[in-house]
Amino acid sequence: MYSDTTRQIRVTVEPRYLPDQSQPDESHYVWAYHIRIENLGRETVRLRTRHWTITDALGRQQEVRGPGVVGEQPLLRPGEHFAYTSGCPLTTQSGFMVGSYGMETTDGEMFDIAIPAFSLDIPQQERMLN
Repeated sequence: MYSDTTRQIRVTVEPRYLPDQSQPDESHYVWAYHIRIENLGRETVRLRTRHWTITDALGRQQEVRGPGVVGEQPLLRPGEHFAYTSGCPLTTQSGFMVGSYGMETTDGEMFDIAIPAFSLDIPQQERMLN
């Protein structure tokens, strides 16, 4: 698992290779990643946006930006958490993802929190950030 805390909000990521959805002979590899966002602070915040940078084993990058996560913009009161699972396909056997969430306080202040860089590797490979 990978974890990072920004402004008392902890983001934990657990990636998992999906062999049943992957087709290595066609250079199609798929991972799921489970994310847990925990509000360890005293202020209520809402997740408004997401930004991902996805890099494959050849160094090719793609950027993903959008509102919320999995169709939601969850509100996190102190002590609450939100968890979801999403996925990422690549054309290489490994890569990594890193990003940020745009958060908003009840006062309307916007700030970003870090999503830790995490490695996407097939189980037969040594895990490492590329």
